[in-house]
Amino acid sequence: VIGHPISHSKSPKLHNYWLTKYKINGYYVPFSVTTEKLKNSIKGLIDLGFKGVNVTIPHKTNVLTYADSVTDRASLIGAANTLYFSKAGKIHADNTDGYGFIQNIIDEIPDFDFYDKTAIIYGAGGSSRAIASALISNGIKEVGISNRTRSKAQIISENLGAKVSVVDWRNAPEMVGEVDIIINATSMGMVGQPDFSQPLSRAKKTALVVDIVYNPLVTDLLKEAKKLNLKAVGGIGMLINQAVPGFEHWFQKTPAIDDDIRKFIIE
Repeated sequence: VIGHPISHSKSPKLHNYWLTKYKINGYYVPFSVTTEKLKNSIKGLIDLGFKGVNVTIPHKTNVLTYADSVTDRASLIGAANTLYFSKAGKIHADNTDGYGFIQNIIDEIPDFDFYDKTAIIYGAGGSSRAIASALISNGIKEVGISNRTRSKAQIISENLGAKVSVVDWRNAPEMVGEVDIIINATSMGMVGQPDFSQPLSRAKKTALVVDIVYNPLVTDLLKEAKKLNLKAVGGIGMLINQAVPGFEHWFQKTPAIDDDIRKFIIE
């Protein structure tokens, strides 16, 4: 995995757990790579025989410049978090964040149907863009993006099309009662960050609350959702699920997701 900084990444812990579990002769290592050295670093990894890399902040957009092929979802999102290197040295770019988000919900609520639902996403970063794109692909009717900096939400809306609208941050509490899915894609509620500031009290009784924050494992937002008897899904499953496609491609093994890996990753 490459990024700058990189010490926060849980990916090495996750992938190396699977490598050990399945007795695969491989290694997953973190590299701190600055933007100036990104191109040469990727070339160096290919030359050294790496099968690919995960990509984190701040390189998810820039790596598309160096890719020989880009999946439709990575192109639509405008960012990649997973690179595969061919034997010929070609770079194939993908974005699995949206897949991880959707699969996490399916794992937790197997009968959940996205078709014709409405959603609001708090935050307008890369995760928000990936989630909105994935929701559209899964039949969502409308997605509202709410962010303190409105212009960032506007960019996502313009890029992803008519199903994505901008919700003014001040008006977002009113929207809570109108949507089927409420998603926190900000850092609010994370250890060391401010609490999630939007009220859930107006939410529909049938609403689903999703928090992509996974540290702490059960955020205050999830606790509030459970007090209101709302369906709620935490972020650890998204983190793990987004890693699965890369692991499958690099090591030809589909890793199992169970309580052991969920507990291990946050220790």
